[in-house]
Amino acid sequence: MKSFSDNPTPGLYLGGLCFLTAEESACPFPAARQAEAALSAGLKWVQLRMKNAARREVWETALILRALTRENGALLFINDYPDIALAVDADGVHLGQDDFPLKEARGLMGQKLIGISTHSISEAKEAAMGGADYIGFGPIFETATKDAGPARGISSLVEVRRAVKIPIVAIGGITPGNIGQVIRAGADATAVSGAIACGDIRENIKGFMEALKAARS
Repeated sequence: MKSFSDNPTPGLYLGGLCFLTAEESACPFPAARQAEAALSAGLKWVQLRMKNAARREVWETALILRALTRENGALLFINDYPDIALAVDADGVHLGQDDFPLKEARGLMGQKLIGISTHSISEAKEAAMGGADYIGFGPIFETATKDAGPARGISSLVEVRRAVKIPIVAIGGITPGNIGQVIRAGADATAVSGAIACGDIRENIKGFMEALKAARS
């Protein structure tokens, strides 16, 4: 089974930061403009998340993001839809607990990367045993971006780190002020949406990158 470190495409760990595009209700710019700004700031990992959009719109946006990420040497993941990820030749797909089953997704995706959202140790173990390339775990802190229940906290992240060997991408309420705790607790990377998309995207990413550099020095 592949892992991030085995992936021949460079940049997945750049700063340990994945940008999840925000819904337009939370950000004044569409996903393509969000991604363009993030990539221009040096980000190397974008995940397209459009929960409230029609599949046709997701596909059209994914095509734009595929071109942008290739131009910038970055990776593209698609939330929820393995078929769209394959159609645009994305680098991977990210699935929630109620999305397309992992086993069937692997049959479709082949060697492309698959991430699974998890919210407990049992879900994390199940995803790892089922062949996920990485897990998303959270929410670590309180967040208004996604309704995933109460914050799990740093202590739960530490427990999950002990329980699984595959990479962990922490999510939920992560800011430049607390990202150091998350990395030191064992997360391999972090996924951020609103804290990047709301406001000056380039400056927000700069703040995250500086905080990550300090945490790893």
